[in-house]
Amino acid sequence: MFENIRLAFQGIWSHKMRSFLTMLGIIIGIAAIIAIVSTITGTNEQIKNQLVGAGSNTVNVKLRQGGSDYMIYDSSSIPQGIPPVSDKTLESILDLDEVEAVTAYCSRYISEGVYYQNTPLTDGNVMGIDTAYFSTCDYVVKTGRNFLPEDYEQFRTVLIVNQTAADTLFGSENPLGKTVEIAGVPFTVVGLVEENSDYAQNITSIDDYYTYSAENTSQLYIPKASWPIVYNYDEPENVVIRAVSTDDMTRAGQQTANILNATITSTDSTITYQAEDLLGQARDLQNLSNATNMQLIWIAGISLLVGGIGVMNIMLVSVTERTSEIGLKKAIGARKTTILGQFLTEAAVLTSLGGILGVAAGVGASQVIHRISGVAVGISIPAAIIAVVFSMVIGIIFGFLPSVQAANLDPIEALRRE
Repeated sequence: MFENIRLAFQGIWSHKMRSFLTMLGIIIGIAAIIAIVSTITGTNEQIKNQLVGAGSNTVNVKLRQGGSDYMIYDSSSIPQGIPPVSDKTLESILDLDEVEAVTAYCSRYISEGVYYQNTPLTDGNVMGIDTAYFSTCDYVVKTGRNFLPEDYEQFRTVLIVNQTAADTLFGSENPLGKTVEIAGVPFTVVGLVEENSDYAQNITSIDDYYTYSAENTSQLYIPKASWPIVYNYDEPENVVIRAVSTDDMTRAGQQTANILNATITSTDSTITYQAEDLLGQARDLQNLSNATNMQLIWIAGISLLVGGIGVMNIMLVSVTERTSEIGLKKAIGARKTTILGQFLTEAAVLTSLGGILGVAAGVGASQVIHRISGVAVGISIPAAIIAVVFSMVIGIIFGFLPSVQAANLDPIEALRRE
């Protein structure tokens, strides 16, 4: 085997230009496939990070009616038979193997009733949160302070806002210490919160903006214990969980929804808790992207076929050129399998070198594509290994006919031909 490989390299080196031109079809085909696969890998990871987040792994499990979120506007719209999320229920959710953290919250959409002096806030949400909300959702208090245990124990009317709400209500003023009226109740701003930059969504286009626009609306956070001061007692709550890993998000969300739905006694079967399956949405987008790119891979594969035909052609030429050598080897006792193995090894080495060069060219091409167009790319090591192995297989397949022809040469006729 090693002697055959040495002879193959010797033959390739003695005909460098011919060997390179023979490998060119393999190089181009493998390079095109590697570049496409790298683009697919990078695009899929970008979709996953943009839609799911770069590692936050949070899933929002909301009360929904049909296909939309159940909205509570006043006491008359509170559904019957749906209790607030109890500590026991939260413990059951936290006991799930896929769940790392959990929090429950109340929420109201703001259309009116929120003012700072004469400045109204007409678009946003008021949220009543517990002590675990910010840590679960990977939010950090940028300035000021977080809610204290005393804020919950003493039902304090304190408020934390996000940057969008601060810009809307206070403009360039420092929001800390300002008083905001919510449904006529004065709340004092004690902090400014923002999403952890490590997990912030990557918005690179107008489509991304609309996808994540809900996260860029005004958000006002108050202690959940103070919620009845402004709104109602025993309002239904939603839940946010943080999964152990991104791949666990879908299952963790479904199991959490099942636990919450088991607490519902309402006879209205259209109102249920449903988990936002962002990972599923990401996979749908990835599958759509893959379906398109697979067509490109098949087109690029045609050049591999052309390259294989080139290998067969050059191997037939090589058999013709080395007829006397083959005859001499067979005359001194070389078996058919020996001759067959020598030529198959030469074909496999030739295409394997083409595969390796093609992988290198594909990696370089993908980086050029990234630099020029900004398309995300990700080098797939398994794809590179498979490409080299596949190129070797092409050499064996297309080199088989010339190898058989060489192995079947009659030694006397081969020596006479010289």
